[in-house]
Amino acid sequence: MTDENYPYLYETHCHTCWCSGCGVSTPYEMAGAYYEAGYAGMIFTDHFLRGNTAVPKDWPWEKKVSRYYDVYLAAREWAKGKDFDVLFGIEHNYGHGKEVLTYGIDLDFLLKYPDIDRLPLSEYSRLVHEWGGFLSMAHPFRDRDYIDMSVGPEPQYLDALEVFNYHNYPEENEKAVELARETGLPGTSGGDVHIYTDGGINNSGIALPKRARTGEELVELLRARDYRLVYEGRLMDCNIL
Repeated sequence: MTDENYPYLYETHCHTCWCSGCGVSTPYEMAGAYYEAGYAGMIFTDHFLRGNTAVPKDWPWEKKVSRYYDVYLAAREWAKGKDFDVLFGIEHNYGHGKEVLTYGIDLDFLLKYPDIDRLPLSEYSRLVHEWGGFLSMAHPFRDRDYIDMSVGPEPQYLDALEVFNYHNYPEENEKAVELARETGLPGTSGGDVHIYTDGGINNSGIALPKRARTGEELVELLRARDYRLVYEGRLMDCNIL
């Protein structure tokens, strides 16, 4: 799923049992699965506090957001000496079951903005972008009973659209591809993986031309659109034409 120009494969959408209510596996198990599968790295994107979180809601803000960062820190410690990149992100629910994958932020960002989980997408997007972050809407047209399908995507606040989600139905991904084509937004691809034996591993993610060791390096490549998508087992351009 890589080529000589884009040899480094990264997962962009992954959950753990530490912070996602639907997560089954630990950060160590997830990192190990991707490492064994030949990925160069991964981004942990657990459901944030307004979504399907496993973090107790009655904890103080610092303890709650630090729990998310603990996932990243634990996996990063596991990865030492393995030439495997671990990056931090979240999947933020901004209402109506709609979610955005958030890259290029860190614990300092979350600590600076208590209750950021309650902001509308417009304000959340502004703060993320001021920090230097990047937003890709997760599964924009996923149709489930917990998602209000009368509320559409808001592309004016986004940097990309997740056009391939391994656990979507094909028609849901196809609608995301069409929106990317209409808006000119680039696509991303994610496994939306919740357990270390998930079939999304080896069938999703993005391929980069060089390593992304930090969130800043990842965002630089995403903004430059210098990456490829793993889409249905093949590589494709992130620009949907």
